[in-house]
Amino acid sequence: MPLALVARVGNAMRLVAVDRAAHALGLVQGIALADARARCPTLITQSADPPADARELARLVNAMVRFTPMVAADPPDGIILDITGCDHLFGGAEQLTAQVLSLAGYSARTGLASNAVAARALARHGTQENDVHALPVAALDLPGEALSALHRAGLRHIGDLARRPMAGLAARFGADVITRLRQMLGEVSSPITPHHTPPPIRHEARFAEPLARTDDMLDVIEDLLAQAARTMEERGLGGRRFRITLHRSDHARQKLEVETGQPVRDPAHVMRLIRDRIDALSDPLDPGFGFDAISLIIPHVEPLARQQMALDGQAQVLEDGLAALIDRLGVRFGVSRVQRLMPCDRHLPETAQVAAPVIHAKPRAWPVNPNTPPRPMLLFTPPQPVDVIAEVPDGPPKRFRWRGMLHEVTRAEGPERIASEWWQRTGGEHTGKGGRTRDYYRVEDRCGRRIWIFRHGLYEEVADPGWYVHGLFA
Repeated sequence: MPLALVARVGNAMRLVAVDRAAHALGLVQGIALADARARCPTLITQSADPPADARELARLVNAMVRFTPMVAADPPDGIILDITGCDHLFGGAEQLTAQVLSLAGYSARTGLASNAVAARALARHGTQENDVHALPVAALDLPGEALSALHRAGLRHIGDLARRPMAGLAARFGADVITRLRQMLGEVSSPITPHHTPPPIRHEARFAEPLARTDDMLDVIEDLLAQAARTMEERGLGGRRFRITLHRSDHARQKLEVETGQPVRDPAHVMRLIRDRIDALSDPLDPGFGFDAISLIIPHVEPLARQQMALDGQAQVLEDGLAALIDRLGVRFGVSRVQRLMPCDRHLPETAQVAAPVIHAKPRAWPVNPNTPPRPMLLFTPPQPVDVIAEVPDGPPKRFRWRGMLHEVTRAEGPERIASEWWQRTGGEHTGKGGRTRDYYRVEDRCGRRIWIFRHGLYEEVADPGWYVHGLFA
């Protein structure tokens, strides 16, 4: 089945990428989704996700370093490798190309040339001849006006430009055309900016005499954390995971690892977590005949701005008390047991949030819709059934019995109608099994309690719809 990725461009949904099956049917990037549907009713579409594409491209760039240190990303979907002096290690350029494609795991187009601009042009616009002169002038990546001017002058291919005097072309079409042309022909260098992976933050201390006291070991760890903090400050980073390895003199190794909910580089805060980790160990640390070395590695880092300095020259303590408490609870009870509610793009109230570990879940702003009526602070899971008396079948309740107590309704607001998630059913039918419509009311009883109650089902859907209390307002 043909597949395409779509995104909103202006006021219309357009195709931003198509697979080979869709391209064979005449669908290309940039056409409107409505036109694509008219040409191919069986087209399968998915929303484009540029951030996810960028992350995947970065992952592939990191993986390509095994072939050559000169690797550069060519957004949004390209990678440039300078294999000068490396291809013989893999059996030649063709064998290296095959290994690159195998590692990538995607179908891709490749181009091999003496410079980066020509290789990129061959990969994106290449012909069967694999000749730079046969490429269209669009391979120069010029603005639309410049390309239109070249086409009006009858210049369709790179060879058409290469056979003409450069001075005349520059006077008529501008210097950018000549610069790009000479780069593609190899007359002007076109260096790439290779991807640089910074070395991991790692510090180690070795001892002439083994350490046998726990206090001495903790002092060394604190000194290593101070060294790592200076390194992270120079790079503008903060650590999210800290791993300590204790090397005993009998070649045994003991590891301590702590995680934080946000990037930090404060040695005192990390030391508190390490002490809590040691206290929570089921088996206490056994130095044996002592520790010959202690190493610290920070495998997970994130950007962290420099600390603000106070007027007296001392660094302000920017550590959030709640974040510090979450870190200590995670060390004590496990990171998966300290959770926060995260918003979900779901329709029903009870599925609009999900609990996720605080350490791994990045906080997101809850969506605010001014047209949505207020929601209660407390939701019951599952909603609790109640016996209701209403004046009219589709009206609000007049009284209801909940938890053995009769509530007289003095005020009611609603209904707020929430349909079932019909789009999640097989085929997307609006009728049939899969859920009932809900009519929510905000009611207040004689004692001033404000309750969120709903009727589960319309009378057109079920003969005797039930009533449920779903939440309480503050």
